[in-house]
Amino acid sequence: MMQWERLLSLKRHGDTHKRLRKEQDETRLGFEVDYDRIIFSPYFRSLQDKTQVIPLSKTDFVHTRLTHSLEVSVVGRSLGRLAGAEVLKTHPYLSEVHGYRFNDFGAIVAAAALAHDIGNPPFGHSGEKAIGAFFSRGPGRRYQDALSEDQFEDLVRFEGNAHGFRLLTASREGIPGGLRLSHATLGAFMKYPKGSLPRKPAPHIAAKKFGYFQSDTDSFREVAEELGLKTLGSGADRFYCRHPLTYLVEAADDICYTIIDFEDGINLGLIPEDFALEYLIKLVSDGINTEKYRAIPAMQDRLGYLRAIAINSLVRDAVRVFMENEPEILSGEFPVALLDRSRYKAQIADILNISVERIYQSPEVVEKEVAGYAILSDILEVVTGALVCQLEGELSAYDGLILKLLPETTRMPGATSVYDVLLQACSYVASLSDGAAVHLHNKISGKQL
Repeated sequence: MMQWERLLSLKRHGDTHKRLRKEQDETRLGFEVDYDRIIFSPYFRSLQDKTQVIPLSKTDFVHTRLTHSLEVSVVGRSLGRLAGAEVLKTHPYLSEVHGYRFNDFGAIVAAAALAHDIGNPPFGHSGEKAIGAFFSRGPGRRYQDALSEDQFEDLVRFEGNAHGFRLLTASREGIPGGLRLSHATLGAFMKYPKGSLPRKPAPHIAAKKFGYFQSDTDSFREVAEELGLKTLGSGADRFYCRHPLTYLVEAADDICYTIIDFEDGINLGLIPEDFALEYLIKLVSDGINTEKYRAIPAMQDRLGYLRAIAINSLVRDAVRVFMENEPEILSGEFPVALLDRSRYKAQIADILNISVERIYQSPEVVEKEVAGYAILSDILEVVTGALVCQLEGELSAYDGLILKLLPETTRMPGATSVYDVLLQACSYVASLSDGAAVHLHNKISGKQL
């Protein structure tokens, strides 16, 4: 059974000493510092030009990864505070002995939720697939013999969650511990606390994907051991269970993309208003004031009213599921997402099915995702080629020019392995915004001088 007092660790990544809650400055708590460090990081700023639903959209209505992350953070804060208040009732020693408050839970979940998409490549989830395809079926396959099985798996199944953990924790010269976030926030951030192999060793949701690259194993273990995360499985199939607050971060994301992506589809005309409102009203039927709703003349305002009720209903229901299953969550035995046990599961499924059909598979999305594949593959080919040639001391004049286009942190003159430079190339490409990727591709293909 995991212990809340360890799970709420204020120790920062890179620290050599403990930090106690009762010694915190109440005007600026350590968990709130985490939020500030994330929001001022260059990785977070790049989300303003990264796809949430519609790649490269110039429409004001459509969410980017940045606006999505801010909204997920707001919902996550509410989830954390509501759950925190209940956890403190169940475990009063957390406040009486250690000094924790309900808003600590909200601050942790808000910070982790703010960062939840920070490692995602350009062009949405197709960006992850494009990077993986470059190594599994594209020019990058030639590097397989220089890599271990685990290392190659990191690349062919490139994972935005693992990249996010890398960005948050990777030390650089003069900057030990990356952003130096608290272990509690890093733990809540990790949706899949396992390496890339073996694939899905168990049906548990924590093993669905992977959450750290081989190069970041030591950082991951430091966090997991500080928090006291429980291990599951055995032998080669061993993995860690989630930090309990990860379930709330995931719920915040699930709530937002269920409701707000759907709203984007309505605003873009991909889903007819009457059809969409019918589905939303099914979700909020218990909380809607019909007279008030009918008195709202503007479609966007009606949508906003329904959105607010829907999010509130899903938040409170997610907290109910969390607290009803808290013992199983603390023991690592809760194998699904909170919304999978929601009383609104059927209504959520209906909305998601419509979103998949009308939004995620719309011609506009598919066409731009196809372009994204070509753009990322072309960039990776020249960047990996230049970095590997530099490592092997065989730079051509062209490779030298490509290196001059890259930031100093990507050139890695001190790299000692092919894996290191390939992962750094992937990190560089994944950190590009949609627009920056297009701009760089135009340069290397000679379309822009």
